[in-house]
Amino acid sequence: MSKKEMLVAAIESGTVIDHIPAEKTYQVANLLHLQDLDNPVTIGYNYHSKKLNKKGIIKISNKFFNDEEINRLSVVAPNIVLSVIKDYEVVEKKKVETPDELRGIIKCNNPKCITNNEPMQTVFNVVDKEHGIIKCRYCDKEQNIDNVELI
Repeated sequence: MSKKEMLVAAIESGTVIDHIPAEKTYQVANLLHLQDLDNPVTIGYNYHSKKLNKKGIIKISNKFFNDEEINRLSVVAPNIVLSVIKDYEVVEKKKVETPDELRGIIKCNNPKCITNNEPMQTVFNVVDKEHGIIKCRYCDKEQNIDNVELI
């Protein structure tokens, strides 16, 4: 990439979250509680993208994410790309995909579901990744992942 193309400063160590649908950029930042970090965070918004038309990019210095945090990301913005940076080089790159099971991430939208009335963790099975359909393991209520409430 030429200097002319570089839109956001490189980081020495940390994580780059790329290919975020532009309208989901700040939702991703909130979900990861980036506002609570002391680390430098760069948020780029409405950059041109061949795949998405407009995209967001977030760079977090000296921060690496665990699987649970990455699974939370998959709910709001599946297909984003996470790059782990060390010494200014990409050492790992992975596409975030929605897992087959989501635990303790989403609230069931059925008010009568046991998860809304007892202190217990929600569990959803992803029944259709392409269309974003998930199903509560306890009450069998199906929901569209685009319309869920995160816990």
